[in-house]
Amino acid sequence: MKFTPAAAALLLCPAVAFALPSSPRIEERDTVQGFDISHYQGNVNFQAAYNSGARFVIIKALPSQATEGTSYIDSSFSSHYSGATSAGLIRGGYHFAHPDSSSGATQANYFLAHGGGWSADGITLPGMLDIEYNPSGATCYGLSQSAMVAWIQDFVNTYHGKTSRYPLIYSTNDWWTTCTGNTAAFHTTCPLVLARYSSSGPGTIPGGWPYQTIWQNADTYTYGGDSDIFNGGLTGLKKLATG
Repeated sequence: MKFTPAAAALLLCPAVAFALPSSPRIEERDTVQGFDISHYQGNVNFQAAYNSGARFVIIKALPSQATEGTSYIDSSFSSHYSGATSAGLIRGGYHFAHPDSSSGATQANYFLAHGGGWSADGITLPGMLDIEYNPSGATCYGLSQSAMVAWIQDFVNTYHGKTSRYPLIYSTNDWWTTCTGNTAAFHTTCPLVLARYSSSGPGTIPGGWPYQTIWQNADTYTYGGDSDIFNGGLTGLKKLATG
């Protein structure tokens, strides 16, 4: 879950009204530290992260293996997931989208079949759709803005239909504006995870979202992976997990 342009900002569909702040400025709200990881992080100290105050982690992916498109399975997912669970962290999985390889429904079903589901156990976050810069081709995967919105809607509808939960959406302000035309189609359903590496705040919130649910604020975290900040207190984070 990486983005390349420095000025980009991360999005998560605001699926839950409880998380909506009166202002998008996170300094006016309680926050909870978290982080996200993939196989690139071989050594993750989950217990030290929890002891330092972290309370959630988003793993590529959930609950047995992580996915990318419909051909990749993250070899580290099982150990990461069990380590996070043992440490007492709320955890969830994410899917790196490849809209140029298959439909949104196909990828949502693959994600669900390989660990991306949700359960009402109080410690599992809804799955997250990581939709961002193409690491190996055209920025928008060769799709028009309208076709990209339709692809995301196909993924979202499929995931919601199978789990009753809307997935989180991760992206940047730049990518979302460029590749979806800054659509506001998801701001009342999916929580937004916004990527922007900065100490000054999450920056411009795209897509009609009034705030970010989670801000990926740095590409390093002391105990492994990238740093994430939940925009609310621990009660709100637990509500995001339980629905």
